[in-house]
Amino acid sequence: MTTTASVKDVTEKALAGERITYDEGVLLLKEAPTLELGNLAQEIRYRHNPKPIVTFVIDTNLNYTNVCDAYCTFCAFYRTEKDEDAYTHSVEEMMEMVGNAAARGVTTVLLQGGLNPKLPMEYYEDLVRETRKRYPQVLPHFYSAPEIQKMSQVAEIPVAEVLRRLKDAGQETLPGGGSEVLSDRVKRSLSRLWPKGRVDDWSEVHREAHRLGYRTTATMMYGHLERPEDVVEHFEHTRALQDEALADGNAGFTAFIPWSFKRGDTPLSKRVKEEAGPNPYLRMIAMARIYLDNVQHVQASWFSEGKKTGEVALNFGGDDFGGTLFDENVMQEAGFYNRTSTDEIQAIIRDAGFTPAQRTTKYEVLHVFE
Repeated sequence: MTTTASVKDVTEKALAGERITYDEGVLLLKEAPTLELGNLAQEIRYRHNPKPIVTFVIDTNLNYTNVCDAYCTFCAFYRTEKDEDAYTHSVEEMMEMVGNAAARGVTTVLLQGGLNPKLPMEYYEDLVRETRKRYPQVLPHFYSAPEIQKMSQVAEIPVAEVLRRLKDAGQETLPGGGSEVLSDRVKRSLSRLWPKGRVDDWSEVHREAHRLGYRTTATMMYGHLERPEDVVEHFEHTRALQDEALADGNAGFTAFIPWSFKRGDTPLSKRVKEEAGPNPYLRMIAMARIYLDNVQHVQASWFSEGKKTGEVALNFGGDDFGGTLFDENVMQEAGFYNRTSTDEIQAIIRDAGFTPAQRTTKYEVLHVFE
């Protein structure tokens, strides 16, 4: 069988609604023409989301501390406790920031920080509890998997207990940050503290969150040390976790969200000489839509890849356009700055040929802008 025929066979299998395998995914990612991937992904997109609607959320991205003891090579955000510009905000300081966001119409606050060993479990609970109490219109989309693992380590309680306590405080969703690429081969290369941050660590947090009824997102940061095989392994881990959640009667992941590594002022930039461009991003969006047959939404991004690339990605299988991210700082620390408004997001979605709709963190549609 020729290579072209092999790609054709896998394409026909996916079009028939059959699940493709790891090897078939690697073949598509390596050899399928980009436009053919896009066409396949777009047809599959309409099976999951039949209406020509693209959603977005009004959100912000706040940080409570930049003190971190993980020392990830891809990060320019973290500081040590001894750095002059290190900070850890009090609960009251964070509530002022959340209040400012709420006044701008924000419905979701994505809150993340460094892995600060000095913060007790009660601090994290208070952030959730006070947000729900003072700003009930705002959903706290707080804490990535590495932060949950850090809480577990510092408080000396299981991950499941950390998640239960946060849920009791009012948390309902969890962001997918900290996955990078779900391949221990890649993670070992990215980490200065291996074996911290293994695939199993990220998976444990999301598995336990799903069991408790949380909705979470799955993410991927590519464009550094990964191979196509590692990318498809990431898809496979994500799909398997979602299979588990659905089998248990839980909804699991709301969406899959990929973005590319930004070199900027990061230690990893010495090993990665060139950033991934628009073509790899479009292939990632398309492959995610094709492979993740049990995840309803794939998020394209105006933020990390640029607004024109994000617009094109809406025709490569993406059905969501992310959020406004009014106060993003992590990628800004790496030298990447990009901003938008709700009006501009709507205009981009319309230019791509779709109808914009505002959603919640859980992908419930609030308003369709006909």
